Amino acid sequence: MDSKPISDATLDRFFEHYYRRRPVNATFTGLHEYDAKLPDWSCEGLEAMGDEMVALRQDLASQPPGPAGDLAAIDRSLADGFLEIQLAELEGDHFQSGNPALYTGEAIFAVLSLMLRDDALTGQRVEAIAHRLGDIPGFLRGAQRTIGDKPIPRSWTTRALSECDGAVHAFGDGLESWCQSRGVDERSTSRLRSAAQLALSAVAGFRSWLGSMPDAPARRSGCGPEFYDLLLRRGHWDMRPRGDLLAEARHRFEQAEARLREMARSVDSGGWAAVAARLAEFHPTVDDYLDAYHRTWDACRRIAVERDLVNWPSFPIRYVPIPAWARQAAPNLYFLHYRSPAPCDLPEVVDYLVPPIDHRLTPELRQSLLRATNHSVIKLNHVVHHGALGHHVQNFYAYRSASRVGQVAAVDCASRIGMFCGGSLAEGWACYATDLMGEAGFLHELELVAEQHSRLRQLGRAIVDIELHQHSIDEGDARRFFEERVGMTSAAAAKEVTRESMFPGTAVMYWLGTQGIHDLRTARQQAEGAAFSVRAFHDKLLSFGSIPVLLIAQLMSGSASV
Repeated sequence: MDSKPISDATLDRFFEHYYRRRPVNATFTGLHEYDAKLPDWSCEGLEAMGDEMVALRQDLASQPPGPAGDLAAIDRSLADGFLEIQLAELEGDHFQSGNPALYTGEAIFAVLSLMLRDDALTGQRVEAIAHRLGDIPGFLRGAQRTIGDKPIPRSWTTRALSECDGAVHAFGDGLESWCQSRGVDERSTSRLRSAAQLALSAVAGFRSWLGSMPDAPARRSGCGPEFYDLLLRRGHWDMRPRGDLLAEARHRFEQAEARLREMARSVDSGGWAAVAARLAEFHPTVDDYLDAYHRTWDACRRIAVERDLVNWPSFPIRYVPIPAWARQAAPNLYFLHYRSPAPCDLPEVVDYLVPPIDHRLTPELRQSLLRATNHSVIKLNHVVHHGALGHHVQNFYAYRSASRVGQVAAVDCASRIGMFCGGSLAEGWACYATDLMGEAGFLHELELVAEQHSRLRQLGRAIVDIELHQHSIDEGDARRFFEERVGMTSAAAAKEVTRESMFPGTAVMYWLGTQGIHDLRTARQQAEGAAFSVRAFHDKLLSFGSIPVLLIAQLMSGSASV
């Protein structure tokens, strides 16, 4: 991070608390003081964390308001919103007090966060991994005491059980393979092996406990309207009534659905299903597979620079296969292809992890994987949305923001980003980026149809997010909606609904962020007239870092108040 951070003692105290109480987040952010620790999510630990957050809110409230647009005051407001949301999480049963999948994800990625780093400091990583593995038994015992005998939504239990399977692979053969690939000496390998066996024994015990837990009623999957409204207000800075947002999302969904039918049938009489099948057939060969990513990335950057869309930074990235040690575990985990690089410990080159496809696979499996990772998926998802103009460019700008919250809020952590308030800009920009590249002529006609389907899916996710958490539908209704109206497979729909139920307010931020950026661009064009520059607009937008899009809109229009 090259920007001079805002000097503010209150924010210093906030961030000290943030990293100390969330050591796995600290590791993902690139601060390694707490690499050997797990969070204390015992009943006593959560109570102490809550007391600290109450005191921090009082500290923040005691500070005098700054002038309009003052970034320190805005960061204090964002920090206060984060704390208010975290306190509300502790008061309910939706997070640490009732969701076992939070514990499995945190425990596993506490270790994987260290294994995924480059090998320059392998010795230090080994020491920290051993400590974290050794703490997993106590961490999972604490989970059982904290959750107690509360009924758990079946989908959450299923996810936790799947992550237990991932732990078996990660801490077993995966850890052995990692040690070999990093040249870890036999003594250290033996130490890690012993710690891993204790951790795996604890995982097995946790799995048995999960099997004994009662299923919660369908209504339990939703957080309820009061907490959801808090997320909208303090997390996304959206003051519109929830009902108005839902009505707008439904209206836009109907429009997007009609537009998808029109676009698809204009290129294939079979509609969207036929278009999707044609896209799947247009894929790289095995020998050309990795080169296809890099060629597409180069083309994306060239078009963006030629069209003067953004001041594209020097931020090297390479597409490489998922490491061998992680391949068995990855399908059972929240294992991201593109994980935001640690802002406080940036690598020289960011590795983007792609599914490995080579001649060692059976012909049938090779063909299936190539169809699933076809040229449109490579372009729209792996390049534009994630590895190029979308998340990767946005991360570069965020890490250099003058906002301390904006620098780190959208860092990918064990199960979600570090701070809820970072989501609407991070995901909104990445989705907007694909729209932008469509405007620039980078997408061919079938890819434009695929992008329209993505808009439909985005709006469908927003509808389900609101309805599920205000208790107007249950998980079964949500799965049917995704299958029947959005065209998801049953497996994809189930996975999507589980994630939406676990993390309320997250799915809606894709739509709020994307639409917010489009609306802001229109407003600035109208205000600036002939002086408007799309590149200057994008550079300014991104310069604020990962803070709510609707707050950025206020800052850019001069109407921000905290």
